[in-house]
Amino acid sequence: MSSNEYRNGLWAATLAFVIWGLFPLYWHLLKQVPSDQIIAHRIVWSAVLLFVLLFMRERLAWLKQIRSVPRTFWLLGLASMVIGFNWSLYIWAVNAGHVVETSLGYFINPLLSVLLGVVVLGERLGKLQWLAVGLAALGVAWLTWQGGRVPWIAIGLSISFALYGLLRKLTPVEPVAGIGMESLFLFVPALAWVLWAEAGHGGGFFTGGWGWGTLALLVASGAVSAVPLIAFTYGVRRIPLSVVGLLQYIGPTLQFLCGVLVFREPFGMDRLVGFAFIWAGLVVFALAGWRAAAKARAAVG
Repeated sequence: MSSNEYRNGLWAATLAFVIWGLFPLYWHLLKQVPSDQIIAHRIVWSAVLLFVLLFMRERLAWLKQIRSVPRTFWLLGLASMVIGFNWSLYIWAVNAGHVVETSLGYFINPLLSVLLGVVVLGERLGKLQWLAVGLAALGVAWLTWQGGRVPWIAIGLSISFALYGLLRKLTPVEPVAGIGMESLFLFVPALAWVLWAEAGHGGGFFTGGWGWGTLALLVASGAVSAVPLIAFTYGVRRIPLSVVGLLQYIGPTLQFLCGVLVFREPFGMDRLVGFAFIWAGLVVFALAGWRAAAKARAAVG
């Protein structure tokens, strides 16, 4: 892989995580819309946008190419279900006042990505990296004990997005076409849900009950959703999963700041201790990555 490809992948992945980190601000603007309908509209409008882009670029050649490789076709189908679950849980959690816990999920996610790299891709971890994973596990255990419940929102988000990253890593398909295929899998059920809601089950899109500003935000959610996914899938195929893990600190940090500083969610000492274990794990993991990179540069030099 050339240095230009690596650099472009790095910038693309960084852009994706910055946008995802600021997502709570966007979805909060749609708080008056039921979460299930936000998710359905998000899928429908992102699918429409992607289909138009792909059709203008190459008609239906992208679809024929993907369908000609059954393994790629079904991997993208599985990826669509995983990212659909991730979107659904995330939007519900943000608008239910759990932004800080969503940030916890994405703080844990880099370490899960590394574990998946070990289990599935045969990557190897050093002692510091295993220490980082252990510290994160202690943090989750502390939060579970203090809160009286497993932080299931955080765990659900971290597992689903780590799996999605792995599936896209294993899928040799151009990013926009891959997202387009995922959208195709989700489009029909999402459109059916929108139409059912508009038929007297709480929908307000066609009746204008939500206001023009809200309608514009729902339509724009297609681009807001598609752009970071395209950037992420472009980047994740050009940089190692270990680098992806480091970049993933950007998103949860911004989400955490949104939850505490903007939405004023409670963050007492009990939660601080649990987060401190996880942050310590991330620092150790970053240190391990820095040392490995320094050794690689020294070997090349």
